[in-house]
Amino acid sequence: MGMTNIKTTDAIADQEDSGKKTAYLEALTYVERLHRRLLDVIKDELDRIDVTEINSVQALLLFNIGDAEMTAGELRTRGHYLGSNVSYNLKKLVEAGYIHHQRSRSDRRSVRVKLTDKGRAICAAIDDVYKKHCAMIADVADITADELRQVNATLFKLERFWTDQIRYRL
Repeated sequence: MGMTNIKTTDAIADQEDSGKKTAYLEALTYVERLHRRLLDVIKDELDRIDVTEINSVQALLLFNIGDAEMTAGELRTRGHYLGSNVSYNLKKLVEAGYIHHQRSRSDRRSVRVKLTDKGRAICAAIDDVYKKHCAMIADVADITADELRQVNATLFKLERFWTDQIRYRL
């Protein structure tokens, strides 16, 4: 009788683990899909305002720089950039006149970047989209501020978990 209970307990544990894995993989899919969809939303706005010389990743980079002045390394470490090549995109944005760059006075190897008026205009356009979304999200998507806070808390925990996996090689 004891052996049957062990097998039953193991089967229940396997089902629970399978359910957890399914939910985890589904969450990963949503994270990836949401990022791609955000880039689509930004691309749509760029099309509406007739901006064709930058892409949605570059526009998001401009928004995340905002009023700050920072280095490419700071953009990466502060989590402001979602993409693979900060330096490439910064170079393109400088060439297109959206970003001004200057060598740091304290560390000549480091380049500090800040938005030009042209870059601030894109930043403002993206900010307007976000404001519009905030005004509509409860009525159109039936998402409350409390639900957003709960999602944010869960995503923060997931980010911390992944960071710990890397940092502590768990």
